[in-house]
Amino acid sequence: MEKKNKTRLQSKYEQEIVPALMEQFSYKSIMQVPRLQKICLNQGLGAATQDKKMVDVAVKEMTAITGQKALPTIAKKSVSNFKLREGMPIGVRVTLRKDRMWEFLDRLLAVALPRVRDFRGVNDKSFDGRGNYSMGITEQIIFPEINIDKISRITGMDVTFVTSAPTDAEAFALLKALGMPFKNQNS
Repeated sequence: MEKKNKTRLQSKYEQEIVPALMEQFSYKSIMQVPRLQKICLNQGLGAATQDKKMVDVAVKEMTAITGQKALPTIAKKSVSNFKLREGMPIGVRVTLRKDRMWEFLDRLLAVALPRVRDFRGVNDKSFDGRGNYSMGITEQIIFPEINIDKISRITGMDVTFVTSAPTDAEAFALLKALGMPFKNQNS
């Protein structure tokens, strides 16, 4: 079996970030160093209760963005006020691991986030207390894979970075070292 080439970020993690984090947090073993386990993307489509084709379009867009087949999410309960029935598709999700995760992270940091209008950095307060970080993207058009002429409606998505870090401080240090553009704390 042939060994694949590592992505730029994956090599940077192994060669620069792991030794820096070991020194910063004084880990005894290299296995204690936090690592990125997966990236979960989720897109909720509330208007999909009226327009059935919206979920199909979102699946195609999310598949183009991530390079992995997206799955529709299904409603578990019926809610009459929202005209929602159990079993209706109401969103799209993708979980990226290994090579696809590293490629997506590289594209997100190098290409997509710089295309956001009036970008000042991502919020550094969106950690969950267990070393995971979530952020929202308001427009899917920041990704170069989306053709702006062919989209019918601008939708956002949630991106969650799941790390093996036990604390938020360690996860913050990991994501900052990977190049996540957090807002300046002193501004």
